[in-house]
Amino acid sequence: MAEAERIIGTPDMPEAAGAGPEGARDRAAARPAAPSADAGPEQDATRGDEGSTRADDDSTRAGAPQAAAASADDASGAAVADRPRGRRRIAVLFSVAAFAYVLDLVSKIVVVARLEHHAPVRLIGDWLQLEAIRNAGAAFSFGEAYTVIFTVIAAAVIVVIARLARKLYSVPWAIALGLLLGGALGNLTDRIFRAPGVFKGAVVDFISPKHFAVFNLADSAIVCGGILIVLLSFRGLDPDGTVHKD
Repeated sequence: MAEAERIIGTPDMPEAAGAGPEGARDRAAARPAAPSADAGPEQDATRGDEGSTRADDDSTRAGAPQAAAASADDASGAAVADRPRGRRRIAVLFSVAAFAYVLDLVSKIVVVARLEHHAPVRLIGDWLQLEAIRNAGAAFSFGEAYTVIFTVIAAAVIVVIARLARKLYSVPWAIALGLLLGGALGNLTDRIFRAPGVFKGAVVDFISPKHFAVFNLADSAIVCGGILIVLLSFRGLDPDGTVHKD
């Protein structure tokens, strides 16, 4: 049997092939090459650059939501800062309106009590005097046949000013609208509560310049407010505080 194997020879086995020098060389070639000492710093630098690039990308992605949140906070902060300014302008409007209204109301009460059915009081000769009259028309005694219409117009003006006050960010406009509001309220009070009846009441006028219509302090407030609005419009100033240069 041994003689037969010697003649025929042993078959090639994988393990036997791998055990020789050639198998050792194949296994060495199959294994990944270990980094050499010379290439180490360059490879480390490359890996460091890649890591820093990924870190920058991550920080950029992480910073985008923070930037958006910061801009949103700035916008909300500006809106919150605008609210007190708007409230202050509204306070100016209603303060001016209340002052004009009270001044007109007190003056009419005094005129009715002291001047009605009495001789006019001369202030500057014939050029300016105080004379109590009842006016069923509009300002400066115009349109006495349209008392109800003027009452409705005065009420509409009050509503428009109250609605406009929510968008008010200009002190000059607050003063102008306050004068209009106070004057309209003053004359509207007369038309509602004075004779001859509700919405038909006659307004008390008492300031009588020479060669001019008789008027009251409410009429003066309305005229001053209207003139101020015209001037502000010519200057390009809007009620919300914006200025037009054209």
